[in-house]
Amino acid sequence: MTLLPSAAKAVSPPRVRPRVRARGNALVGWGFAGPFAAVFVLVFLAPIGYAFQLSLMRDRLVGGTDFVGADNYLQALTDPRFWEGSARVGLFLLVQVPIMLGIALLVALAIDSGRLYGKAFFRVAVFLPYAVPAVVAGLMWGFIYGPRFGLVGNLNEALGLSLPDPLSPSLILASIGNVVTWEFVGYNTLIFYSALKVVPRSLYEAAAIDGAGEWRVVTAIKLPAIRSALVIATIFSIIGSFQLFNEPSIMQNLAPNAITTSYTPNLYTYSLAFSGQQHNYAATVAIVMGVLTAIIAYAVQLRGMRKG
Repeated sequence: MTLLPSAAKAVSPPRVRPRVRARGNALVGWGFAGPFAAVFVLVFLAPIGYAFQLSLMRDRLVGGTDFVGADNYLQALTDPRFWEGSARVGLFLLVQVPIMLGIALLVALAIDSGRLYGKAFFRVAVFLPYAVPAVVAGLMWGFIYGPRFGLVGNLNEALGLSLPDPLSPSLILASIGNVVTWEFVGYNTLIFYSALKVVPRSLYEAAAIDGAGEWRVVTAIKLPAIRSALVIATIFSIIGSFQLFNEPSIMQNLAPNAITTSYTPNLYTYSLAFSGQQHNYAATVAIVMGVLTAIIAYAVQLRGMRKG
């Protein structure tokens, strides 16, 4: 039995207009992205907006809060304590970050080489310090550094030595750098090792056929292949350096003469907000530091991703 043309036209499914279909797809997309967007606004954009609002105000001794515009930012840009802390953090990242990433890269290459016995145990042992909370690490190393009650003091007493005081003003920044390096070498090693594991084996086979040595394989294959991982680890380390707070905050009680309330920008912000009750100016310093960190991290990303 054959249907007439009019009957066939009657039973054919109706066509959906492209505009209606696009609207339906958009609603489905927002259904998936909506929960994340709501959380993103609540926990990221809203606090930034509130901090920016605080930075434009100033508490008066009498009369409440007044709008001061950019006055707080002008004060922050000319604040010597803020710039001293920023310069100290800049020196910290220029010295500590290359050392930490260099050690992590060497460890990752050693694990990936296949010539390291007990590779699984060594991988876990290197990563284990990252699982230690920063507060615990600061306390542990602070007591190790102690010249009267810690390991340094015990060695001086037992061996009759006179080791330098790691908590002195001249060495405290290096001591903090040692703590941070101990904590994050394993984390960066994991990033580099994961990147090395996805390098095509065919490249190693071609290098073996050409007679390339281990050093040539590292410089010509492995390092170029993990360039993106190196850039990411560098950016994370720069951001972490500008966020330096836990270690100096914990060790401040052990070295009060070496670590001041403005030792790092984050410590300075915390002191302003919770000790000095200067919430508006603390928000300003935090925003200025955040912008400075973003600019430096973005510059490093552009430089690291550049070809050639």
